[in-house]
Formats: sequence, structure tokens, C-alpha cells
Amino acid sequence: MVSTGKMDAAQRWVERSELADIHNKVAAGQRLTGEEGLRLFESRDLLTIGFLANLTRERLHGQKTYWVYNQHINYSNVCTNGCRFCAFSRRSGEAGGFVLTLEQLANKVRERLHEPITEIHVVGGCHPDLPFTYYLDLVRTIKEIRPEVTVKAFTGVEVAHLARNEKLAISEILLALKEVGVEALPGGGAEVFSDRVRQLLCPEKLSSNGWLEVAKAAHQLGMRSNATLLYGHLETAAERVDHMLSLRKAQDETGGFITFIPLAFQSANTGISPLEERTGHSDLKTIAVSRLLLDNFAHIKAYWIMLGVKIAQTALYFGADDLDGTVMEERIGHMAGASSAEALTPEELQTLILAAGREPVQRDTFFKPVKPRADAVSG
Repeated sequence: MVSTGKMDAAQRWVERSELADIHNKVAAGQRLTGEEGLRLFESRDLLTIGFLANLTRERLHGQKTYWVYNQHINYSNVCTNGCRFCAFSRRSGEAGGFVLTLEQLANKVRERLHEPITEIHVVGGCHPDLPFTYYLDLVRTIKEIRPEVTVKAFTGVEVAHLARNEKLAISEILLALKEVGVEALPGGGAEVFSDRVRQLLCPEKLSSNGWLEVAKAAHQLGMRSNATLLYGHLETAAERVDHMLSLRKAQDETGGFITFIPLAFQSANTGISPLEERTGHSDLKTIAVSRLLLDNFAHIKAYWIMLGVKIAQTALYFGADDLDGTVMEERIGHMAGASSAEALTPEELQTLILAAGREPVQRDTFFKPVKPRADAVSG
């Protein structure tokens, strides 16, 4: 905790900085403009930006920092998109490609039955040949084994791919998924909404408007979703700001986004190298600007898998209020060179949060507090 005297001194210092006008708007709870967001990205005054983001973070959540007892499952990495930034995907028939059978999927769920998991997060590639029944049976299998968990499954890109393959409307795909037990969509696949960047990196992928269309359709059906930004590659600061403003506008319309997740680009084993190496400075600034621009998003996540635990821990004072969770098995980031562990125990997550001077709160997918089970066994 920061003493009142030190906080007052920091306040006076910020009020004399080049960002004093932005501070005044943040303190008053006023919405920032895109131009002000760009100024924040262009400023080198990281501590002031962090201070401003922390004002908003603590106004919303005080000392609370959330985490979830979750499990990630990747059902396949076979994908038609061929994104240059992706080290995870393989073309059909390419060495290293895989598709889980339903029994293999069931085994992954069963082997964690002793743990009080509340969320199973499922994503994969856009497989050219898997029938829609596979996806429905995948969700049914999870719910048969663990009826109590929330299934958060299939990005907007996967949903749109299924709609094209099955010649169905987006809403029809979403309704069918909802009926078998999908309650929320992950935020992946948004990448950067810039048409310039998408043409360079993922021209075959669902467009930015298409991604937003899926998210809005899900929200209209009562399904919630997350949103992401993949940063630290070929995008400009202005393109990051435009991406956030597009999400902010969509959230004004539907209110269906749960969390915003800035995803730090991992360049190893991909088809591109970043223009400059990503740094802790850029990670913390991106999280802080996200918190300041996305005033209608309740939560900003510091995804420790991509950031590493030390930067994620520090991000709790730069606008982030959520650390994701136990994860269990993460393949997408690690195949691109992420050096973090593939899982953290509940004890490790809570220790990280407490060491940062914050209050750990176990949550479910929708940020309702979860009372830890007395007989919980860490995996």
C-alpha cells in the first residue's frame, strides 16, 4: 500500500507533467479521445501513465486482483488461414498438425477431475474438414464429464469459419453452440483491426468487421465474450489506438465484452520479426493505455503466459486487475517462444498477487467470486 503522503506527492507531480490535462479528465472520470490515447503512447513518461491507469483501476476494483481456476484445451492446430505471426498452426497434412479425438479430449478433462476447475477454455485452428457435429460433440463431451464448468470456446474466427463451411448464418452457429453448453467466447483472433496490418500478416483471416460482427451477434444472444489486441509486431501506436476505439464503440452498443486482453507478440518460429524488440516498457504502457481508453470495459487482463509473471505482476499497478488463471496447458504462445511456465498453481497465483500488495480474488468466467474448495488439489 502507498501512504497518503506519497500519493499526494505523486498527485502534485502528475499535475505538473505534460499529461496534466489528461490527468484532469481521468480524475473526473471523463472519456479520453483517440488523440489523447496516441499522446499517451508517444509519451516516454511511463510512471505518469501508470499512475493514471492505476487511478482508474483502483476506482473500479480497489486492491482486488482476480484469477480463475481454469484449463486450456487446444483441439487442433490445423488451419486454413496461414497467418504469418502464428507458430501454432499447420496446414492440412503438414507435419506437426493434430486433431484431438473426442476420447483424447475426454481424457484431458478427466485427468483434472480432482481439481475444482470452474472454466474450460477451448480454441483451435480453422480446420477445413472437421464437421460442425465434431464441435457440438466436443462441447457435449466436456459438459457430460464436468457439467458444472463454464465452457468458453471458439473464437469469432472459428465461429465465422464454421458458418462458411456449413452455409449457415453466424447466429445459427452461435445458437447451436449455446444449446450444447457454450456460455462465452474467448477473445482471440481480433489481432489488430488495421486493414494494412492484416493484409501484411493475415490476408486470409476473417476481417476486423467480421470479427466484430460475430462478437455483437454473440452478445445479442446473451453470450459474453472477451476481446484481444495482438501488439508488438508491425502495427503502429495509432493502429493500437484505433483498435481500442473500435472495441470501445462495440462495447457501447452491446455491453457484452467481459475483459480486454493485450497479447504480447512472441516472434520465435513465426514468419515475421518485430520492427523492434518488445520491452517491459511497451508491455506496461500498452496495458495502461488500454485501461485509460477502454472506460466501458470492466476488466483488463495481464496475461502472464505472454508477459511472463514478473511483468504481469507489475502490471497490477499499470491498470490490470486480472491475471487469468491456472491455464494448465498452453500451446499457442509457447510454440511461438513464450518462456513462461505452462501452468501456475492457485497457491503460486495468489502468492504473486499478495507479493504485489494486492488482494487475490478467485473468480468464475463472469467475475463472480468463487469460494475456494477446502479439498482443492493443485495440478
